[in-house]
Amino acid sequence: MIRSKVSKRYAKALLSLGMEEGRHQEYGKELQDFSAFYASRRELNQTISNPAFKLEDRREVLKALLGRSGYSDTIRNFLSLLLDKNRITAVGEISAHYEQLTDEVSGIVRAEVVVPRPLSGEAENKLGKALEQMTSKKVRMNVRQDKSIMGGIIVKIGDLVVDGSVKAQVEGIKESLKRGE
Repeated sequence: MIRSKVSKRYAKALLSLGMEEGRHQEYGKELQDFSAFYASRRELNQTISNPAFKLEDRREVLKALLGRSGYSDTIRNFLSLLLDKNRITAVGEISAHYEQLTDEVSGIVRAEVVVPRPLSGEAENKLGKALEQMTSKKVRMNVRQDKSIMGGIIVKIGDLVVDGSVKAQVEGIKESLKRGE
């Protein structure tokens, strides 16, 4: 929880800087790119996050890596700051928070959609348009399968949960029968 709060603060600070400079989208892409690279390179991860190595040596490794990256000076400085503050291991979480905050600023909401089997492209498009009408915002959907819901659909947008699954309906009927309704 504490790490999440700290990650959110770093993401907010970078977004604020990016908004001032008009480059918040670019910074988000660069941060996401580094985050994916860092997560996929176990040796790099262990080298620059390991306090057994001197901070100066870890800085040199990061500096050499970033020198060939083509990232903006702001992102290079940000990643160096994370290393100096011993927060480089949180770069993935910071990147995820940054993406969320960027969506909020851009008027985009995220929808978690659970279905029992894959949606056709047409059904997914219709659902997206319906959710956009319902929220009056652009919707970014993450559709996943869960065969346990049997049929129907579950949609989660922020705190709102719309459960139209067959499983939920069966549970509702069970509860009604138990109460004698």
